[in-house]
Amino acid sequence: MQLWESIIIALRALTANKLRSVLTMLGIIIGVGAVISLISIGNGFREQFNSSISSLGTNVMILVPGRFSIGEPDSGNGFNQSQPQPMTLADAEALSDPLQVADVVAVASEFGVGGARVVRGQNEIGVSVSGVTPSYESVRNTPVALGEFISQTYLDRRQRVAVLGSEVAAELFESFEYPVGETIRVNGIPFEVVGVLAEKGNTGFGSDGTDRGIFIPISTAQTRLGRADSFRGSLTVDTIYIQAASQAQMDAISEQITTVMRERHGLDLAEEDDFSIITQAQLLSFGNTIAAGLTAFLGSIAGVALLVGGIGIMNIMLVSVTERTREIGIRKAVGAKRRDILLQFLVEAVVISIIGGLIGIGLGYAVSQLLPQVVPNLESTVVTPGSILLATGFALAIGLFFGVYPATRASRLKPIEALRYE
Repeated sequence: MQLWESIIIALRALTANKLRSVLTMLGIIIGVGAVISLISIGNGFREQFNSSISSLGTNVMILVPGRFSIGEPDSGNGFNQSQPQPMTLADAEALSDPLQVADVVAVASEFGVGGARVVRGQNEIGVSVSGVTPSYESVRNTPVALGEFISQTYLDRRQRVAVLGSEVAAELFESFEYPVGETIRVNGIPFEVVGVLAEKGNTGFGSDGTDRGIFIPISTAQTRLGRADSFRGSLTVDTIYIQAASQAQMDAISEQITTVMRERHGLDLAEEDDFSIITQAQLLSFGNTIAAGLTAFLGSIAGVALLVGGIGIMNIMLVSVTERTREIGIRKAVGAKRRDILLQFLVEAVVISIIGGLIGIGLGYAVSQLLPQVVPNLESTVVTPGSILLATGFALAIGLFFGVYPATRASRLKPIEALRYE
């Protein structure tokens, strides 16, 4: 009952000085809104990254030359590479042999040609070009929206055919044009368009290159457009993708891949692997670590605004104590105890924080819905109940913390001195 009366008194005090109360709440409103909206950015990037990694394909392992360590303390920017032996098409063929590596659904190889100038009519753009094998479509989960993907026939004949990413097709062709069957020139060499990939979107940390890429037969890329080296009688590749039959078998498959690759590269027991196997779980863990750090950083910046809002509450409560000195004296003279005065002013500080926090929640949610339109590569934001509770709880704590001193000061006023105060 006493608490409810203190709340009523606090609301009357706030409505008696509406403009001052609003200005006092402004710091809390901005702080809570900033915490919710900025944390939603970090959550949005995390969700986009996880979605992008999942879209790479189901149960996919990535084999790359060199020693790469993701997320290790001594790895600097997250990757640590030594001089490796190159990987070849023969390595990929060995890994696709069920007698050497069991429970593998498919193996896909990729040879990166790099950046290229692509011309079609009056349109000229810069894109990345990759040579791939037919299984790349299923392993990397890159379905075609129009036409077909690279087939084994194109690969065997080293044909100059190309599959376009969605952005490339949109920039080279008008919406009413049908790209399949048309001719484009890649670094001056004519290629026939045989397919257009479905749109994949961004990772949240930039595009994965699929939408703004061109894919050609790996044999064509190695011999006609690019210039692949030969190692032990086989052309080199940049990356090998291995699709496991299930998530549960990935560890066992990884061990088999390691055994096959060490044997093929002639490594003895004392030598380290000159290749690395990167799994989706590692990429997800690495991405989530970065996103968590980003979220914490953004949240701490927004927390400063809440701190400033708390200082504003303490300042205005000290002014209120001074203005209401006679009121405090009268209340004490008629029997109010020290704890009653303490509770009254503490409740006022908390009420300011709660009201400001509720308004800040609405502001933060509204801003988070607008952010994808102004933040590059941010497709969406994610406002979680946790971020709302964190911001509201922090605002409440700010009100309690910065309201204690003014409330204590008010409770310590002596009745006689308070009644004589002018």
